[in-house]
Amino acid sequence: MIRSAVAALAVLAYAGVIPGALSAQGGLSPADSALVGRILLAEDRRDSTDTALGKGERHGDERIRLLARRARGRIADPQFAARQSLPPLPPPPVWPEPEWKARYRALTDRQADCPLMRTALADSAWPVRLRAADLADATCGTDSVIVGTLRQWVDGLTRDVSRRTRGGVAWQAGAHAAVALARIAPAQLDSRIHRLARHPRWEVRSYAARAAAQRGDTAVLRRMARDPNDNVKDVAITELARLAGHRADDVYIAALGARGPQAVRSAAVALKGSTHARARPALERALARWRLRGSETEHDVRVALLEALGRPATGRAAARLPLPRRAVPLALGQDVRLRVEIAPASGGGSFTVRLRGDVAPMMAARVLALADSGYYDGLTWQRVEHDFVIQGGSPDANEYVGYPRYFRDELGNVSHVRGTVGMSTRGHDTGDAQWFFNLKDNTRLDRDFTVFAEVTEGMDVVDAILEGDTIARVREVRVARR
Repeated sequence: MIRSAVAALAVLAYAGVIPGALSAQGGLSPADSALVGRILLAEDRRDSTDTALGKGERHGDERIRLLARRARGRIADPQFAARQSLPPLPPPPVWPEPEWKARYRALTDRQADCPLMRTALADSAWPVRLRAADLADATCGTDSVIVGTLRQWVDGLTRDVSRRTRGGVAWQAGAHAAVALARIAPAQLDSRIHRLARHPRWEVRSYAARAAAQRGDTAVLRRMARDPNDNVKDVAITELARLAGHRADDVYIAALGARGPQAVRSAAVALKGSTHARARPALERALARWRLRGSETEHDVRVALLEALGRPATGRAAARLPLPRRAVPLALGQDVRLRVEIAPASGGGSFTVRLRGDVAPMMAARVLALADSGYYDGLTWQRVEHDFVIQGGSPDANEYVGYPRYFRDELGNVSHVRGTVGMSTRGHDTGDAQWFFNLKDNTRLDRDFTVFAEVTEGMDVVDAILEGDTIARVREVRVARR
């Protein structure tokens, strides 16, 4: 009886029936709203001794009791195994898949089926074409149509590839084709690799480094490890370490002075076990520099430097952040939506997400504050796996570069189904403000990643995003009150 009543309240809150004013949210007094805020902060700080939890559990309002019980469960168990004991929350919308997704999946484990790959390279959907380029086996190197298509894509990179139309590509086709040619017809790339390694788009240079690695060209990788873009450095160093090991320690030592944590981390990983005379002093200097920066989400680069020095890694320290301004109304069901606009140079279009404050109020409120501040404007989607997720929102288009303060997990009973939005982490309680969108049902992520939003409009725009596409802006949109 009580559980069904709580579930009904959750549905009413989610539907926006409960008013949005903070001090009068669902009939709560200012003191009750303040108590909800204290409960949310206690959970966020993992403080089981906060008296707000006990007060909440004894409160006359079942919503507040539920928030307090959930907070205590999340504090006690980082993976919150007891979450299914809570009343179920409304499920996200169901989004049908695009028709090309079946053709995309049909390519899996068919790398040597050259007629299939040839057909896929001419598919009407670019995700299918790019997938075929990524998968084509070396046995297809004798197929003149496949090789000719890939060569044409690479040569297209001599033109302006700064813009793409909706449903088209910019630099993506030529970049994927370069790696494919290096794998199946390396001679076709001999006269092209140096031009690609100097291309004005850093993304193309990043793929050129992967192509050079396919060819075993350590000379090109050595040069690219000094690229002005740290993402290119990251790829080149990682591949060079795989091919040359400690024979290239001088390159890795030089990269320890890079600005980006991704490049320094890859250099430190490559230097682990080095006997080079300059390695240890350079690692010590780099560690001192990165400790001074004080960014929580740069923990991985500090760990890599410590491990390269043969020292134990220290734990993750999280700052005590204040209560986000909109956290309480979000926790109590306020309907808040964000419109994400894609830049015209990336094909344009927009989609809308609803913040799931009913499951992740602190995370939703912090994302909302960042969006309102313009934090996401001009950032990109740097990871696109069309049968898994897209991810973006990094200030440097890299998974190791995020917002400097951790967002805590808020694991709940809303599953990672297609169209839901999760928070990127590299371990529990390490949210870095990067979003990922589930492009299919990814329920295996439920144990480890927080759902904080869901797509409500424009899923076709989400499906069409390609690697490197730019976010023009993210802003709150007004929701009509019922």
